[in-house]
Amino acid sequence: MINVTKTFLPPQEEYNAILKRAWNAGWITNRGALVQELEEKLKTYLKIPNIIVTTNGTLPLQIAIKALGLKGEIITTPFSYVATTSSIIWEGCTPVFVDIHPEYFTIDETKIEAAITPKTRGILATHVFGNPCAVEEIEAIAKRHNLKVIYDAAHCFGVTYKNKSIFEFGDVSTCSFHATKVFHTGEGGAMFTNNTELFDTLFYHHNFGHNGPLDFYGLGVNAKMSELQAAMGLVVFPYIDEIIIDRKEIVRYYKEHLKNVQLLKLREETQWNFSYFPVIFKTEEALLKVQKDLNENSVYPRRYFYPSLDKLPYIEARPCSISQDISRRILCLPLFYNLDIEIQKNIIQIINKAIC
Repeated sequence: MINVTKTFLPPQEEYNAILKRAWNAGWITNRGALVQELEEKLKTYLKIPNIIVTTNGTLPLQIAIKALGLKGEIITTPFSYVATTSSIIWEGCTPVFVDIHPEYFTIDETKIEAAITPKTRGILATHVFGNPCAVEEIEAIAKRHNLKVIYDAAHCFGVTYKNKSIFEFGDVSTCSFHATKVFHTGEGGAMFTNNTELFDTLFYHHNFGHNGPLDFYGLGVNAKMSELQAAMGLVVFPYIDEIIIDRKEIVRYYKEHLKNVQLLKLREETQWNFSYFPVIFKTEEALLKVQKDLNENSVYPRRYFYPSLDKLPYIEARPCSISQDISRRILCLPLFYNLDIEIQKNIIQIINKAIC
C-alpha cells in the first residue's frame, strides 16, 4: 500500500544511542539537554535567531494568538488544514475568511483590506504546501491597520524567500514537526519570532507560565517538547539535506511526465523544500476517477486540503469560491523519501491514462 506520505525513519540503533543520553541523565521532559541541543542545531541550520520547540504544531498557533493578545476578528485563509481555523476559534476569536490566489493557493493579499473591520485584530495566513504568502504586501497592510501577523508555516521547514528563512516573517511563525513532514520529531512543532520581548512571552506561555520553579509570569499551557521527541529530531537532522534532495528528484520526475494537470505555482525567489506534490484536475469528476483508479492499484493520494474551511459546519462564513473550487479539484500525490521509481512511473501512467 502506497500512501500519500511515509515517515522517514533512520536506523533504530541511531535513535537508541541518542535516547540513551536521556536515560542516563534520568531526564525525559521539562526541556532537557536533547531539547536544548535540537534548538541550537535548528537555529544554525535555519539561520534564525530564536526558536521554541513544542510538543505539536497546533499549540504554537494558539499560543501565538494568546501572546499577541488578539481578541475579536482574525483574517485568515479557507485553504489550509483545519488547525489554522480551529486555533482561532479555540482562543475565542472569530475567523474571517479571505479567498485565495488561484495559482499560488495562498491568501489573496489584494482582498485582505476589504475584509478589515473595526473588530479586526490580526491576520493568520498559511504558506500553503510551503509556498510563501505575499509577505511584503501583508506586512504593509498590517502596518497600515495596526494588525498583528501570524504565519502558519507548518509545511515550511527549510523554505527560504529572498534568501531569508520564511520563519523570519510576521510577528510569529509556526511550524509542524509531525511524522509526515520533511523534518520531524515524531510529533512536534516550533514557533519563531524576531521580537525578543515577544519571544519571552511565547516561552512562558508554552511552559505553564513559569518564571522559575515557584513564580509565574502569567497564564500558560504545557506545550513543551519531550526528550523522546527531541531524540527523534536529532537523529533525523543529519539526513535532512539528503531527504530534500531525494524529494526534489521525485518532484522533477512528476513534473516531467504528468500531463493535463495544473501544478502549484511557486512564488518568485522561493527556495522550496518539496514538501507536497499537489495536482489540480479540470473537474472534480476527473479527480474522483483518478483517485478510484489509484486506489484500485493500492495507491492512496489525499484530497488535501478538502473541504474548503469556509464550509466547516461549526462556523458561519462568506463563501470563498476560488478556495471551494480548488479544494474540489486538488489531490496530493505520494511524495516521500526513497519512493521507488517504478511505483512513481505506475502512478503517472494511471493518471495520464485516466485523463487523456
